[in-house]
Amino acid sequence: MRHAAATLGSGNLRLAVMLPEGEDLNEWVAVNRQELCQTCGCVAAVDFFNQINMLYGTITEFCTEESCAVMSAGPKYEYHWADGHTVKKPIKCSAPKYIDYLMTWAQDQLDDETLFPSKIGVPFPKNFLSMAKTILKRLFRVYAHIYHQHFPEVVQLGEEAHLNTSFKHFIFFVQEFNLIERRELAPLQELIEKLTAKEAR
Repeated sequence: MRHAAATLGSGNLRLAVMLPEGEDLNEWVAVNRQELCQTCGCVAAVDFFNQINMLYGTITEFCTEESCAVMSAGPKYEYHWADGHTVKKPIKCSAPKYIDYLMTWAQDQLDDETLFPSKIGVPFPKNFLSMAKTILKRLFRVYAHIYHQHFPEVVQLGEEAHLNTSFKHFIFFVQEFNLIERRELAPLQELIEKLTAKEAR
């Protein structure tokens, strides 16, 4: 917990994630609209995916089949992989395998023009928010795994401020739009309370 105070920047992340007047909620959830928030660069599903991919990439040498034989967030939470298409029944797998499945699956969703249209004026599908919630819920699991299993390595690499800032921004965003159920956040509830206490509403 003593490392939870280490974050980057001084902007109010709670304010940064709020939907700007006149902005489409689906678009705000889908993509980075940096021009709307120059102070901190508001991020959404696409950018959270990129951030988590980058953060996890820095600790992959520590997250191996041997050290992380199960995808978990501490002793009480274990995650099994299923995507509903190629893997219909949840399978138990190592953390690196789970995260590889997740990142490949998420990239496929983000690249799907019918789900995440990149052209202005193209409508989002009716199931967009539901899919965005699933993506964000699964990305949360990578944060949870990193904090529970690899935080000493994150500190050793001097990356705790980056991780905390990214996670804090992620949490404010999902809380603002109720994108992840509270029970799903349980593995990091204590940390969430600590990180968000100063900017509580």
